[in-house]
Amino acid sequence: MNSSILIVDDNTDMIQLMARMLKGVARLRFATHGQEALRLMRMEPPDLVLLDAEMPGMSGYHVCEALQLDPVLTDIPVIFVTGHTDTDYEVRGLDAGAVDFITKPVNEALLLARVRTQLRIKSMADELRHMAAIDSLTGLANRRHFESLMRREWKCCARDGKHMTLLMADVDHFKRYNDSYGHPAGDACLQAVAQALLSIAKRPSDLVGRLGGEEFAVLLPDTDLAGGQEVAEHAVQAVRAQRLPHASSLTAEHVTISVGLAVCTPHNAAEAELHALYSAADRALYQAKAEGRNRWMTWSGVHA
Repeated sequence: MNSSILIVDDNTDMIQLMARMLKGVARLRFATHGQEALRLMRMEPPDLVLLDAEMPGMSGYHVCEALQLDPVLTDIPVIFVTGHTDTDYEVRGLDAGAVDFITKPVNEALLLARVRTQLRIKSMADELRHMAAIDSLTGLANRRHFESLMRREWKCCARDGKHMTLLMADVDHFKRYNDSYGHPAGDACLQAVAQALLSIAKRPSDLVGRLGGEEFAVLLPDTDLAGGQEVAEHAVQAVRAQRLPHASSLTAEHVTISVGLAVCTPHNAAEAELHALYSAADRALYQAKAEGRNRWMTWSGVHA
């Protein structure tokens, strides 16, 4: 039972009734007011929300509008459950972002049919989003998805006053590798490097992406310079440890990477600072290559 549903209603009897109807359909969670519902969704986004339209304090309409403004929650489908049968209420719910509307008293067959339909649509949409966000060769985040998540993390770090560290990595002399071993072997090399980088991204918030060709990036939210330097060293060592032969390399007898490191504490959510972080990591990568490759460097000149 992989799907989850959040039932939100200030009437606990209604929650219990719908829970009995939906037993075995999905994993169920419950909230009795809007703020609690948002808190639970931010902790663990559900696949579907059954939302009472009118509750004391924060109404279901306001909850739905809040979901649309949150990039993490905006794709969660919402079915309004209400005692009103007027068309105006249904239109208001749909305008707020709901995907469907069920009136009370709830009909079990109708509830099950609409819930299953929305869970099926959500599953297909999630799969399409996953395919659009993932680099098909390595399974890492592609450039577009990586930069999207980077912007989101940037805003979080700006809000909380935390450091953000960015590593940019290139496979050394990759064109020579492709010319010597062929493109299928080159693909296998990139997959191996991707796995090495994944192995050093230890926390759930750490993100590894393939930016294109032989270029990779590692995003480390809430990580200062010392922490970033430690991860950069682990990245270089992890690829060295694979001992993938590279007879045509001008640097070593095996595949190596060069890594550029930059760290920043965002002062605001503006993207100008984010672009500056990107540029600093790129310049550090260029320095690492100029110093002989198979190493990491920070833009400040610290290297190993």
